[in-house]
Amino acid sequence: MILTKEPNNAPTTKKEKGNILFIGFLGKEICRKIVDCNYTGFSLSNFNKAFYWLENQILKNGELPAAIICDFNLPDGTAYSFFNKIRNNQYLNHIPFIVLAKNVTQQEKTKAMQLGIDDFYISEFNSYSICDRIEFLRKFKPQMMQKPQVRELNLNFFFPLFKIPYAKRLVDITLSLSALIILSPLFLLLAILIKLESKGAVFYVSKRAGTGYRIFDFYKFRTMILDADKGINELMHLNQYGNSPEGKKTSFLKIENDPRITRMGRFLRNTSLDELPQLINVLKGDMSLVGNRPLPLYEAEMLTRDQWAKRFLAPSGITGLWQVTKRGKSEMSEEERMEMDIAYADKASFWFDLKILLLTFPALLQKRAV
Repeated sequence: MILTKEPNNAPTTKKEKGNILFIGFLGKEICRKIVDCNYTGFSLSNFNKAFYWLENQILKNGELPAAIICDFNLPDGTAYSFFNKIRNNQYLNHIPFIVLAKNVTQQEKTKAMQLGIDDFYISEFNSYSICDRIEFLRKFKPQMMQKPQVRELNLNFFFPLFKIPYAKRLVDITLSLSALIILSPLFLLLAILIKLESKGAVFYVSKRAGTGYRIFDFYKFRTMILDADKGINELMHLNQYGNSPEGKKTSFLKIENDPRITRMGRFLRNTSLDELPQLINVLKGDMSLVGNRPLPLYEAEMLTRDQWAKRFLAPSGITGLWQVTKRGKSEMSEEERMEMDIAYADKASFWFDLKILLLTFPALLQKRAV
């Protein structure tokens, strides 16, 4: 057993955030580094020893760990076995549970997340990224357990809902309704062309996280082959945002020359005509004409650091700051995109929105990089 701090009931300093319990051997390097994140850590070799220690802490009213980080494979079983014991214990099931694994598939990670494991890191383990995740989970998980519907609704409760100003909402309704009426013949023509080229629905409907992490149905003209989402794992190595050299997971997905896009879909994307159905979202009040782009749920759930989550305190929109400044520029990094989203959240106003709307039209003439 490797200890960076003896687990006992002694009070910690103000800077310390608590203990992290590591089970197995993959977390040893993280265990040594988490002191930089103001945590202390200790390691146990298997889950029977770990669970025995946890039970003793409960019996003597001792300090429980701030999080549990567990190897996928253990000498006396798997992380699933240990997680089930933790989940079924009313004194322990609130503790964030993270799994580390090597030489496992993305499908195994998906299975683990479906079982309720809070996060699952494959191959690359970055202590700072994991500590960021723990910070979020310590706030989020107790609330999630109090509200069983939250796993379905995702993070709706976690941030205050932005209220669109009356004048902005009035402009949104007027312009979106007028555009839908005027463009209805174009909608019909595009629908016919989409159906003629490939099987599937005319509209692509997906769940997106918008203002305050509120989840809604997001509409676009379908630009990909049927069931394109099922092949996303096989294409992750082509993601232009990539992962950092330190092993930190990226929050965005962008694939150049995506093989799932149809010929009609490529035309729709290059002309931004695929975005037209979002006028329905604007009319419904899910989005505004100008704001930060609502994100797919797998992207939104990665943005748990406080400085990044600020982007969700602004209205969601069809067009926004990074679209008019970086459209067509494939070199845009994840950090640049996030910084512009946060800049919009800080500067959002009627006149700033008007400026972005005016810049949108020349930006549409550029070839889209996303």
